[in-house]
Amino acid sequence: MYLKKISLFNFKNFDEASFEFEYKINCFVGKNGVGKTNVLDAIYHLSFGKSYFNTLAVQNIKHNQDFFVIDGTFEKQERTENILCSLKKGQKKILKRNGKIYEKFSDHLGFIPLVIISPTDADLIREGSETRRKFIDSVISQLDKEYLQQLIQYQKIISQRNALLKYFAVNRVFETETLSIYNEQLNGLGQQIFQKRKSFLSDFIPIFNTFYQNISNSVETVQLEYESQLENQDLLSLLQDNISKDRILQYTSVGIHKDDLSFNIENYPIKKFGSQGQQKSFLIALKLAQFEFVKKQSGEKPILLFDDIFDKLDETRVEKIVEMVNNNNFGQLFITDTHGERTENIIKSLHQSYKIFNL
Repeated sequence: MYLKKISLFNFKNFDEASFEFEYKINCFVGKNGVGKTNVLDAIYHLSFGKSYFNTLAVQNIKHNQDFFVIDGTFEKQERTENILCSLKKGQKKILKRNGKIYEKFSDHLGFIPLVIISPTDADLIREGSETRRKFIDSVISQLDKEYLQQLIQYQKIISQRNALLKYFAVNRVFETETLSIYNEQLNGLGQQIFQKRKSFLSDFIPIFNTFYQNISNSVETVQLEYESQLENQDLLSLLQDNISKDRILQYTSVGIHKDDLSFNIENYPIKKFGSQGQQKSFLIALKLAQFEFVKKQSGEKPILLFDDIFDKLDETRVEKIVEMVNNNNFGQLFITDTHGERTENIIKSLHQSYKIFNL
């Protein structure tokens, strides 16, 4: 599978632009602010129906315009597939496959497998547990539609339970029976989500460790661990044991919505003890492991987007990454860089077909 062509209309800084791509490697080079990352985000849109960088969809419309359109043509299993994503101010976003509108964006998820590696991934280290849970959920959801629906339902019930706890506090009442109904529902969904996350990470972590050791040349060791309150107690018991705490806080303090991943280097938090290069290596290994996992599960090579990944890495680590992508395990690559000469030297060493776009 690969992206043959993309056309942009009023998307971010582009009035109108079209790009025809190579089957293997495509590079966007130029100074900061010219739109290199925006092209990658447009490609991301065609896979996920949303931006990787902007949570507010309307912010992706070019200034002083009313709409944007992203139109992509893919080759997938010897068939041409057209994916179109568009948004008009004041209206719902539209996602189409071969002219047919998706009723639910979740129906499209996984059809165009894609992994992006970006400087913003540093949020996985810097930010709180919610960012890391979203990473786990995004990988599993690409491959398991049922999991995505279970997550949506779980969050809906959490919101209802929290609203009930606030109602109790305001009205100075408490109804154990009503709360227990939500507890039972959360327990069923939470246990299923927990088991799927646990199963995913048992497969994922060894892949991650292999990639990190390759990138770092086994100079240091890192640890990636899954942390969940459900590891030692079922969710129903947790909810019952924490009723008094939840009444005071007026929200649900336990459950799989509190799960986290710990990132360590030599058994110390990488956030505090890892250098910039080590942190970046950790994140790249994380995303390459995601690539490998999705590839194995889906049977397809995801499109891989490299946004400015060679920055803050020493020459040895860059060479290791280049060695890894220079084989048939990877499919189509998109790379951005501010240093055109550096990019061309790296790409030439791969001995693969490539195309460079100077923006």
